Amino acid sequence: MTETVRKNRRLRPALVGICLAAAVTGISACADSTPSDSGKSKSPGQSSHQNSGAPAAAKPSTPAAAKPSTPAAAASLRMIANGDHSLAFHVTPGHLPALVLDAGGGEDSSYWKTMAPELAKKTGSMVVTYDRAGMGKSDEVPGAWKVENAVSDLKAGLTKLGITHDVILVSHSQAGEVATYFAKENPNWLAGAVLVDGSLPEFYTDEETAKIEAANKGQVEALKDQPSTQQTRQLLATADGYGPMHRAYHQVSWPQSVPATAIVSEKTPFETPEDAQLWRNAQQEFVKGAPNRDLVTAAKSSHDIAGDRPDVIVTAVGQMLKTAG
Repeated sequence: MTETVRKNRRLRPALVGICLAAAVTGISACADSTPSDSGKSKSPGQSSHQNSGAPAAAKPSTPAAAKPSTPAAAASLRMIANGDHSLAFHVTPGHLPALVLDAGGGEDSSYWKTMAPELAKKTGSMVVTYDRAGMGKSDEVPGAWKVENAVSDLKAGLTKLGITHDVILVSHSQAGEVATYFAKENPNWLAGAVLVDGSLPEFYTDEETAKIEAANKGQVEALKDQPSTQQTRQLLATADGYGPMHRAYHQVSWPQSVPATAIVSEKTPFETPEDAQLWRNAQQEFVKGAPNRDLVTAAKSSHDIAGDRPDVIVTAVGQMLKTAG
């Protein structure tokens, strides 16, 4: 495994495998090996749109939500305690529904540094970004990373902020797992979700999970030989118990009552055609699970959709706001 840290603190991936590969190789937000700056606008192209798996071409459009005439206010930092640790939440004021942005594995709230103010300005909604435990300004929590703990942290933060209804989750990669468990536990809190190349239960068959575990075993051992830093500790925590956690995740279902848009990158997080197709198939299977789900393909995008095609995310959020009324 390469131990070269790029200037943006990302380690170049050596093997495929969503979330565990992101964890043990340090792929920031499970991005590919040559990610662009998050939220950096590019010339808009076309994205494929699917409703319940039926493909149709579509161009990015302006979100349907109202646009405020004045610039969005600056985000304020709120440190919120959950048990014996504190979490950093960044809140841009606005109206409901609130947009809660959750970055992927290896990333903190700074992943959304360009998109958060853009969404606040274009929609007028309250925008919340936060650092999961051990990331950014949030406290580290010893032991294996558990999605249930991440859900508890998010719920505690939103409760303290007084946002317990009309929430739209915008969740990238590994945060798709947090979103799925959060939605299952708190469906009445949510007006919808936009899952940005999200890690979805349908992908984690026993065969695929075993394949990821085997492919990354050597990288986990290599990480253990590296100096103990906040980054390496969090990567190892995410890898700990990966197999059992994802076999259980495969049995979890997104609640039928919560609308969702799944955005899948054209390149996917994988290098091999076989794994890439399995990723696409899982996204399609998820969308076919209920009539209130849509599938959008971010054309010409790597897994780092916020960097490569921010317009696709902004459009999907606008459509979800329209759906939420």
